[in-house]
Amino acid sequence: MRSRARVAIGVAIAMAAVLAGLPAAVAGQNQQRHGRLFPPEDLGLLESPDRDIWQRPERIMDSLGIADGSKVADVGAGGGWFTVRLARRVGPNGIVYAQDVQPQMLEAIERRVAKENLRNVVTIHGTPTDPNLPIEALDAVLIVETFHEIQSGNPRLFLENVRRSLKEGGRVGIVDYKRGGGGPGPDGARPDPAAVEAVAAEAGLRLLKRETFLPFQFFLVFVR
Repeated sequence: MRSRARVAIGVAIAMAAVLAGLPAAVAGQNQQRHGRLFPPEDLGLLESPDRDIWQRPERIMDSLGIADGSKVADVGAGGGWFTVRLARRVGPNGIVYAQDVQPQMLEAIERRVAKENLRNVVTIHGTPTDPNLPIEALDAVLIVETFHEIQSGNPRLFLENVRRSLKEGGRVGIVDYKRGGGGPGPDGARPDPAAVEAVAAEAGLRLLKRETFLPFQFFLVFVR
């Protein structure tokens, strides 16, 4: 489900521009566009070596309260970049549900976690309206660079189903590119954070905080 890598070719260029003090938007002007879903055969583009710098996965997981033993989901997991980081964070006593709508992505994740000897990851084939997560079982759900795809369908229904998967007090983190924020993200298909907040409220999720530490992305944290 993840389309984040459709523009990953320009990540290194964008970061170089930022470090040089140039507008990041300039660096992303000529990035190549693909279809709505990222082609599985191009999964190698997801592994930009500088992504840890601008994505700040440890801080994202801290903000969601993800710790040893947590049960979490990576919705729209793509090639599993965040999945493996979640798996290491929750440890052998925790579990990570890696969800995607494309079977090829799930196969890639299964190969990846087997190679890294991670035994706490379960792949789930979801649909555009239902991630098919276990009911009332999760401490946190992470949705990174995927909401612009969710909102093309029925985002309220999707988030209602995400809410059903949470324990009482469970959190949902939605991360996507800022409008006009430049950086490695696409020029178009950037969700409006206010619209995300509105549909999440309709789905029964309460906004807990708006994090501001990501350079190119907004990060909203909701709670059941």
